[in-house]
Amino acid sequence: MIADCGYAGVALTLDHDHLDPYGAGLGREVAQVADFLRERELGVVIETGARFLLDPWRKHAPTLLHDDREHRLDFLRRAVAIGADLGAEAVSFWSGIVPAGVDERTAWERLVDGCADITVVAEAAGVPVGFEPEPGMLVADLAGWRRLREAMGAPDGFGLTLDVGHCRANEPQPVADCVAAAAPYLVNVQIDDMRRGVHEHLEFGTGEIEFPPVLRALRDGGYRGLVAVELPRHSHAAPTIARESLAFLRAAEKEGGL
Repeated sequence: MIADCGYAGVALTLDHDHLDPYGAGLGREVAQVADFLRERELGVVIETGARFLLDPWRKHAPTLLHDDREHRLDFLRRAVAIGADLGAEAVSFWSGIVPAGVDERTAWERLVDGCADITVVAEAAGVPVGFEPEPGMLVADLAGWRRLREAMGAPDGFGLTLDVGHCRANEPQPVADCVAAAAPYLVNVQIDDMRRGVHEHLEFGTGEIEFPPVLRALRDGGYRGLVAVELPRHSHAAPTIARESLAFLRAAEKEGGL
């Protein structure tokens, strides 16, 4: 459906129902997906935000901040291996929320160490990693990502996943300026509409973002990777919204002279 709508790629979340890194027959499934993507000329990025894949009782747990964070590290290493086999443009991940009983200093040290570990693994596999600042998490904005990158020694392989909607929700500067500032570090982009101060992914045209300047900032900043529509609560109307979203973005490109 994504290919038939005219999209150039897919942001694929590893989960129970597809490409479960712990599932039986994973190698065969990865090979089938690789063939599927190649036949349809679709690019791919790997997302790692499945809510209950690692622990059926705790949403997103364990993260890199938990006492049992080794499970998350193992999962991310497996995600990198799958990404390498699929020729993924990037593997994307985030920090998580500071767990109860863990002080922020300890959480920060665990995050820096874990990100350094995964960056080394990904560089060896030839897969860029994109760290996503996520509202409400330990690293919630671009300033937090910059601080994290510096704490790691600014490795070249540690890239940025940017959700355009987050720029409106919780970044201080205008969205297009936020995108332009992030452009040199981008390896993955997610796009959706949002309103100031509210972390809710909205259909295009129902929030507060002006998209022609955003798309121009991406183009002028040199970003040529996938820009993935991220509407995680709209699967009930996926075919219609997929078509409408792409039409909206193409119209925004035309309006922006792109």
